[in-house]
Amino acid sequence: MKAWFSQRSLWNSVCLFLIGISLSVTIAACQSSTAAKPDVKLTLVSYSVTKAAHDRIIPKFVEKWKNEHHQNVTFVQSYGGSGSQAQAVIENSQEADIVHLALALDINKIQQAGLIEPGWETEAPKNGVVTRSVVAIVTRPSNPKGIQTWADLAKDGVKLIAANPKTSGIAIWEFLALWGSITQTGGDEQQALELVTKVYKNAPTLTKDAREASDLFFQKGQGDVLINYENEIILAAANEQKLPYTIPAVNISIDSIVAVVDKNVEQHRTKEVAEAFVDFLYSAEAQQEFAKLGYRPVNPTVVAEVASKYPPVKTLFTAQDLGGWDIVQKQFFGEGATFDKIQAASKV
Repeated sequence: MKAWFSQRSLWNSVCLFLIGISLSVTIAACQSSTAAKPDVKLTLVSYSVTKAAHDRIIPKFVEKWKNEHHQNVTFVQSYGGSGSQAQAVIENSQEADIVHLALALDINKIQQAGLIEPGWETEAPKNGVVTRSVVAIVTRPSNPKGIQTWADLAKDGVKLIAANPKTSGIAIWEFLALWGSITQTGGDEQQALELVTKVYKNAPTLTKDAREASDLFFQKGQGDVLINYENEIILAAANEQKLPYTIPAVNISIDSIVAVVDKNVEQHRTKEVAEAFVDFLYSAEAQQEFAKLGYRPVNPTVVAEVASKYPPVKTLFTAQDLGGWDIVQKQFFGEGATFDKIQAASKV
């Protein structure tokens, strides 16, 4: 009988010991699942005028990710002309996890360098288009030169402040808007060439990006007219730099593009967080922040909320209407192409 009780006691002790181990393992697993993960760093490379928006959006994402994943995310940010930023990523002087650039053309260049996988357009909503805008013509108070249309930019005595298409996204959109104002309204390419050549003769100095152009016009008082993003002009007005501007009735849809840099996120082990940030940029919360700064949103809910804020455009065309980015690059901006010829002519 004593032996039986001894065995029974031993068995109970063993059971309690095993239960204790099981509970310890379970508790440890639960603690592990809720413990803070190692910090992660993302590098965002973007074009100059998006900084104000990202300064508002990034803290919201960081807080959301921390709450949901118990992990701190920090951002290294770089801003500049879209073309220059793309080149920096290609040359690896900017090891971007995410690029937010002014043109799909710049994303394509990064893809061609082997850093982004083909088909990137399908990896984000709206083919990677995260915001839209249009081209605005800004004048001095009372518009003393009477500038209202694209054709007015070619008038004698008008000094234009503009950026360089070789380094700046807005400059490419500006060029295409000028060209399309003729070809998309019944004119031919020779007429377009004549208009654009005259306009660039009125722009003796081209800045490297949209931000520098804005500073010359607003801060230093240079020029009679500035071509810039509609959103940049709205932001300037919010900062008490309100000047008259016109949204031409014939205009181009400026589609800013976001993409994950596949090769870099694999090396940095940041793919999950980088993709989550891109997705967050399309959320109503982020799109509302873009809209507050004058961008035209792409999230349908936010589009409906802010539609009345933006003037309508009668004829809105896209880069695809001009042949698509491959043709645009070859015809207008390649070495010795149309823009180089116009620049040579404007210096004569």
